[in-house]
Amino acid sequence: MGKLMRLEFPQQVAEYPTYEEAQAAVDFLADQKFAIQNLMIVGSNLKMLERVTGRRTWGTVLAQGAVSGITSGLFVGLMLYLFMANAGLQIVWVGLAMGVLFGVIASGLGYALSGGKRDFNSARQTVAATYEVLAEHKVAQEARDLLASRPGARAAMFE
Repeated sequence: MGKLMRLEFPQQVAEYPTYEEAQAAVDFLADQKFAIQNLMIVGSNLKMLERVTGRRTWGTVLAQGAVSGITSGLFVGLMLYLFMANAGLQIVWVGLAMGVLFGVIASGLGYALSGGKRDFNSARQTVAATYEVLAEHKVAQEARDLLASRPGARAAMFE
């Protein structure tokens, strides 16, 4: 993976405020039959965003544990039903009940051991402030020239 994520003597071809714009630029170069295997999109100036979505209470913790247990218990119950000879459908219900029980116990135990730290739920995302399109030094100028010929490229340069 290390070699895959490296370019020899990379040069910046363009910089965009969103990943979608950088992706569209690479897509345009692909449509122009450019050797896109010489390109890389790099997100710079990373920041982590965390959106607080709600308060954690015993009720929400146990409910989340039950929901988690439903999926794992259903999976285990179905696997037992499929691979055990003479297993009736009640084995699925037993697996489901055991999954819910273990999910509630595991999430409740984790919450109790946290000691009241982090009493909120949240969603996290890492985003970049800018996205650079980099190219191997030997094809960088060709990529710049092609992107400059893109419809609307000249207007974008003056924004």
